[in-house]
Amino acid sequence: MIIKTVLSIFSIIFSLIMIYITQINYKKKYLNKLSYLLWIGIWVLIIFASLRPNSIDDYFVNNHKVDVFETVAQNGHHLVFVHFRLIDALGEFAHEGVAHQGDFDTLKEKHREAVALGQIMRDTDVEIRGSSLKGRHVLLGVSGGIAAVDTVRLARELRRHGADVSVIMTPSAQQVITPMAVRWACQGEVITDWDGDLTALSGFDAVLVTPATRNIIASFIHGVMNGPLLMALAAARGRKCPIMMVPSMHNDLANDPVTEDLVIECVKSGVRVLWGPEEEGKRKTPNHEEIVARLGNLVNNNSTSVVVTLGATRSSIDDVRYVQNTSSGKTGYKIADDLYRHGMDVTCVSGVTTYKKPDWLSLDINCPDPDDMLRELKALAKDRIDVWIHAAAVLDYIIPEPIEGKIASLQGALDIQLTEGAKHIKELRELCNGSIRIGFKLESGIKQKDLVYRAHAQIQTAGMTATIANRMEDYGKEGKPRGWLIDAHGANFVLETEDDMCEAIRSVIENNR
Repeated sequence: MIIKTVLSIFSIIFSLIMIYITQINYKKKYLNKLSYLLWIGIWVLIIFASLRPNSIDDYFVNNHKVDVFETVAQNGHHLVFVHFRLIDALGEFAHEGVAHQGDFDTLKEKHREAVALGQIMRDTDVEIRGSSLKGRHVLLGVSGGIAAVDTVRLARELRRHGADVSVIMTPSAQQVITPMAVRWACQGEVITDWDGDLTALSGFDAVLVTPATRNIIASFIHGVMNGPLLMALAAARGRKCPIMMVPSMHNDLANDPVTEDLVIECVKSGVRVLWGPEEEGKRKTPNHEEIVARLGNLVNNNSTSVVVTLGATRSSIDDVRYVQNTSSGKTGYKIADDLYRHGMDVTCVSGVTTYKKPDWLSLDINCPDPDDMLRELKALAKDRIDVWIHAAAVLDYIIPEPIEGKIASLQGALDIQLTEGAKHIKELRELCNGSIRIGFKLESGIKQKDLVYRAHAQIQTAGMTATIANRMEDYGKEGKPRGWLIDAHGANFVLETEDDMCEAIRSVIENNR
């Protein structure tokens, strides 16, 4: 009797839960109306049977000579199996019900698209922000410095740029951060000790060690191999695989001449050593974004030299006033960052900017005046630059002779004489002959076909490889393209986003090398 009661209560609770699940699936349109009513009927019937077990028993005993609940009690594990199989069946039935409507494949495709667009994200997912490490298998080595607490951020940042991440943690690192947290962040293998498969010898595309303690650096230099991380480093050195170490230690230890000698030996062996800033008596690791950017540059290194002009330019009226066009420098720095991450040697020539320059773009020559910028570009052209990106907003009109000092106020109307300024892309044509050159063109109040025509005319007159053209009324508007890429043949391609623009620029470079 007790068993009957327990089973009845269990069945009622289970059926109520399944009614709730069925309701959810119907609201999400995973079930059509007929399927929904059928399943509700099944669960209600089970509840009714559970509330009147004696009636069910009497029926089966009278007709089949079987005590149903005694049989179930003797085979309870089958009941559990049936209950869980019913859950699966519900899902399968929902699948079939929608598929019969011809909607299930569409729903799956929409779900995949939503995941790709970041509209639906799991807790472990990351937002893709670049492709510099796409298809690269990166080994992240974590030693026992306190900076190991940043491993979660770093692993996720690596994934944001396309990397497949495996991690090796030293025993001391596991005392700082748990392997479980690291596994959640990297969504890959986390090696904590020797294994029979010698996973540490896998063919990684790059090895990143952060934090790199002095002990790890010294052991690497002297060939000590007392753990899987040092084995992986030795194997990577033997294969000439890119290795980056990011030290983290107190200033006293960092300034020790022995440490300096060890770092020099690392560099001689082909390792890129990345020091962070000095703060609070320590040499801390750089932020995770900089580490990943510099790793991308190392892995993709291709010695292509690039000059990117960016930002606004200004022409002085007097010593305190000036004429300036509008440009934040964001687009130029975005392009420069993308090319740097893809292994190119990037020099920025910037005018006036309000957008923060990425810290890893160290070579940035500031020239707010358009004539000063042109002189700097002509000087750079003597070094034989492979690629020129002319993204700066150069003034079309300048003040030829600014007034010394300050013009007194309350003088009435002020007449300012403007003259046409030099066209940088035309001035550099002969000096940059043989280089890849990509210009930018902004127009307003014209049709797309006229925009394409004017961009192609710029290519012809200035000797450009391609031009990215924009309409002012489209810029920053939802549903409007970021611009159009026009090549020397007159073909044009829509660029929906800035990421599309960066990818298009890389394609032009690769196709014209």
